[in-house]
Amino acid sequence: MTSVKEQEAIRKLTVFLQEWDSGHKVARTRILDSFIKINNGKTEPELELEFSQGASLFLARLTAWLRMTYTHSTCLDKLLKSIGIFLSAAGGRRYLIEFLEIGGVMILLEILGLNHLKEEDKRESVKLLQLVANAGRKYKELICESYGVQCLAEWLATSTSAEAQEEAQVLLDSLGRGNPKYQNQVYKGLIAVLPCASPRAQQLALQTLGAMQELVGEAPPALVEPLLAVLGSAHLEVQHQALQLLPALMPLRVRPALLAALVAALTPPRQAAIASRSESTADQNALCPREPMLAYIQQAAAAKAIGILAKESAEVAEELIQLEAVHGLMVAVGNAEHAPSQRHGSISLKYFVHAFPFVEEHIKKAVGDTLFQLFMESPETWYTKMDPAQAEELASSLVDIPKDMARKQSTEEVQGSTPISFSWRLH
Repeated sequence: MTSVKEQEAIRKLTVFLQEWDSGHKVARTRILDSFIKINNGKTEPELELEFSQGASLFLARLTAWLRMTYTHSTCLDKLLKSIGIFLSAAGGRRYLIEFLEIGGVMILLEILGLNHLKEEDKRESVKLLQLVANAGRKYKELICESYGVQCLAEWLATSTSAEAQEEAQVLLDSLGRGNPKYQNQVYKGLIAVLPCASPRAQQLALQTLGAMQELVGEAPPALVEPLLAVLGSAHLEVQHQALQLLPALMPLRVRPALLAALVAALTPPRQAAIASRSESTADQNALCPREPMLAYIQQAAAAKAIGILAKESAEVAEELIQLEAVHGLMVAVGNAEHAPSQRHGSISLKYFVHAFPFVEEHIKKAVGDTLFQLFMESPETWYTKMDPAQAEELASSLVDIPKDMARKQSTEEVQGSTPISFSWRLH
């Protein structure tokens, strides 16, 4: 027999459930508000005590209402928050299983694809998916099997809310860890985000790619083009994340393609240069300076990246020389229409002159004593001391370095020749 206290608790639960069953939207919204206020953060035993061991009965009603109304509900965020109290309850694994049995993951993912729903609703949906993913590997696999990566990548790329994008990034990062069966799918999904129009989404995608790189191992060739494209972003935070990712890719098979693309970016298409000059002439009387061309922004970022990569690896530096990076850096330094290209080109060129004496010899021969002397005296500010004619001369100079010269020097060093001095040799 049940005690009087237990009978009273059961009666209260019955009344509560009847109130929910008979209530319309306004009444149910009030019930949800009260439930969230009273029960947020409770454990499974505490929820069972609150509902006289019948908490699952209320969860079943919440999930049923969600299944019927998620496409148009005006209080969807409160409904999702209430379900979240069950899914986040310590010791409440059975609540999670009950939610999944009604197709909870598919519903949450479909919410992300409904354009008419509010960002707040979608954020709550992602938070519930995070709770599912945090339950373990098989739950991460369930999300991925339900086309979750594609849904999340699309939402990350198109969302207008920074908070929402961060929630998506957290979930994608979670799906990429401890989930070997689908980690490559997550990696490729993040690559698909890079061409989007949102700088914040690009930054978050690059950040997550960097965090996953060691886990994934080899990077697909499809990464090269979008990665080089984001180097042309006018947003420095996006450029920074792209530059952070590049060194991790150097030991991989994708390295030759990346290095070749970086060197190619040092010499923007002739059409871009002509367009830039004509726009510059047309805008002489404009109140605001013309926005730098994306090709020139990419040129400056490529010059910076080449310097970073060359300093970290002599082998990479040799490959860059063989790809004619030295000539490309001189083109960048000679780009009088974009000071960042000149600055980063000068700094990177300084490294190659320091590390490879034959580079110094060929540059001096190509540009002449006067221009080379300016470089040796102050490489970081070299470009500020050049007149337009000198800049044009630099950009058009040909540096004819034999492709095997770098390897020859490397072999000589190994055999015991005089080591390269990295200090300035002032003339």
